[in-house]
Amino acid sequence: MRFGRKGGAGFAEGDMTPMIDMTFQLIAFFMVLVNFSEADQNQRIRLPSSELAKPPDGPVQSPITLQLTDKGTIIFGPDETTLAGLRPLLARERTVIDNTPGRSTAEATVIIRADRNAQTGRVQEVIGVCQDVGFEKFALRAKQEEAGLQGGRT
Repeated sequence: MRFGRKGGAGFAEGDMTPMIDMTFQLIAFFMVLVNFSEADQNQRIRLPSSELAKPPDGPVQSPITLQLTDKGTIIFGPDETTLAGLRPLLARERTVIDNTPGRSTAEATVIIRADRNAQTGRVQEVIGVCQDVGFEKFALRAKQEEAGLQGGRT
């Protein structure tokens, strides 16, 4: 009894290279679209409400986010410091900005997110320290009140 070979060439393997390339392109595309503005916000900071608050007109160039807590400490990146400790951190940031091509301290905007229970005088002191280091542009953040809640609260 003679057994012959079957007429198949085995199993076919698909080329996965185009699929992997497309996956990496999609990952890169979605990373560009991700909004990183939420990353600079600390959940401990409860912004004050204001009828005059409006969203920024466009993206801020070279933003530096400072967050003033209700206890008077300042959160700058991963560091939580006092007003006295803020000066060296800002000086280091200024050095980094000035040594980066295409960026300058004059274009940098310091965004201050102060807790609604923070003292107004502390906000002014933070602005003063920033001005001493050489920063000139500032933006204060507040929560915009919804139109339906104005005057109708009991």
